[in-house]
Amino acid sequence: MDIINPATGETYALLAAGDEADVQLAYTAAKNASEGWAQTPLAARQAILEKIAMIIEDRMEELAQAEMQDSGKPIALARRLDIPRAASNFAFFAAAASQLASESHYMPGQAINYTLRQPIGVVGCISPWNLPLYLFTWKIAPAIAAGNCVVAKPSEITPVTAAMLGEICNAAGLPAGVLNIIHGTGPAVGEAIVKHEGIKAISFTGSTAVGKRIAGICAEQLKKASLELGGKNPVIIFSDCDYEEMLETTLRSSFSNQGQICLCGSRILVQKSIYEKFVADFTARVKALKIGDPASPDTEVGALISKGHMEKVMSYIHLAQMEGGKIECGGEAVSMPAPFDQGYFVQPTVITGLVQNCRTNQEEIFGPVVTIMPFETENEAIAMANHTTYGLASVVWTNHLARAHRLATELQSGIVWINCWLLRDLRTPFGGVKQSGVGREGGWEAIRFFTEAKNVTIKFEH
Repeated sequence: MDIINPATGETYALLAAGDEADVQLAYTAAKNASEGWAQTPLAARQAILEKIAMIIEDRMEELAQAEMQDSGKPIALARRLDIPRAASNFAFFAAAASQLASESHYMPGQAINYTLRQPIGVVGCISPWNLPLYLFTWKIAPAIAAGNCVVAKPSEITPVTAAMLGEICNAAGLPAGVLNIIHGTGPAVGEAIVKHEGIKAISFTGSTAVGKRIAGICAEQLKKASLELGGKNPVIIFSDCDYEEMLETTLRSSFSNQGQICLCGSRILVQKSIYEKFVADFTARVKALKIGDPASPDTEVGALISKGHMEKVMSYIHLAQMEGGKIECGGEAVSMPAPFDQGYFVQPTVITGLVQNCRTNQEEIFGPVVTIMPFETENEAIAMANHTTYGLASVVWTNHLARAHRLATELQSGIVWINCWLLRDLRTPFGGVKQSGVGREGGWEAIRFFTEAKNVTIKFEH
């Protein structure tokens, strides 16, 4: 399979396309390693995970360069976010595994109950292309920290840092069979992982459509599934916010990674009294964003992931115009000088004048496109924010303390950021409601997902 640099449109490497037979080989290796890994002393497992984190940090620049070339994202973002977070994932779950405490329940005069949390065995982890190493390690680290062996599939569009992670794990002394990385397409490899009856749990991040298919297969086998899916996230801006901080952060929450983050705010709802000012100020900031060579440290907007995705994003921009939207800025593919003249660049786009139930405001675009709509009252803002089939994240900008708490309660989303965005504590539960997924990742939620609870009852002697 071709590996394409999105910034140039050129094939720069080839990828071995795995299949069902490869999944079976990986499962066999994982199964053979599972008992030994589960019985490995916790301190030894922790030391290996910490070594993996250290090697990722040592190879930070090499991994960042690979991520940039593979995904088209600005090198500054890969250095600041993607690769440091991958290292943090291993370091965090190495520590978290040692903090897991079991529960006990005392029955006076009768018995004592205690709970064991034991690894599942062999689990499957399937990750997307937008934050390749970041999200791949977010699944793998808790799975192996909890004592499982993993059959893992990275996106075939961005496979390079996953292959490098395999080298790093070997160098860190991770035993053979504990982590098995298979490259290939969703239909050829992903589906084989999900359908394999020996693989007892699936952690998946990706589109809602694929997530629904995985949920159906897992339901037939009564297999555990954690599904982190799409979003159509609202950003709610009240007139009493810290305006400059809000403006700067909303620029990031709209267009970081070219809008290709499931947590990006794509529906901006602004209180009517500051609506016109916000549209003017925000549009001016968006126009000033630097689009260009992802390798340049001052580039703020890189390439979209693929030609097909670029065409999808452009189709939504055209749809918005058909639905009555006004393009305040952007709206066009970008003609870049060589060697980027065949790359997949789209201007950051701001659209106004749309009603909330149109397709542009309801369907996930996953690109550098945001819509802006006015609201008058708090209740109207809540109703507009919740008027979507998704429920991953919300952002609220206000200095009214009681209002912040009210909205945090009323908004139908798994995450609510008040006066911030993408401020993440790895101990907190991560996930969405409605069409945005099932289950939670992060902290104890991840450890619990990758273990099974067993109650033990010991009767007292008389």
